Amino acid sequence: MEIDHDKIDEAVLALLWLTLHDGYRAWKGFDWATMNRLYEKGLICDPVNKTKSVVLTDEGLQKAEELFKALFTRQP
Repeated sequence: MEIDHDKIDEAVLALLWLTLHDGYRAWKGFDWATMNRLYEKGLICDPVNKTKSVVLTDEGLQKAEELFKALFTRQP
């Protein structure tokens, strides 16, 4: 079985949007490899620090909301 890391990254980014606080911070309790890929894609700021949350970039915020709606909401 081949893992599609892009799909995993999208799901994690959508879940980061679910845990947003202070408008742009999200809890970073996800796999470090995934968080690093999101950082390399420019969607979050460097996750390697002592805080328990990560800052989403403007692009990351927008994409996270779009993915959350696409993956986790029901259509009327």
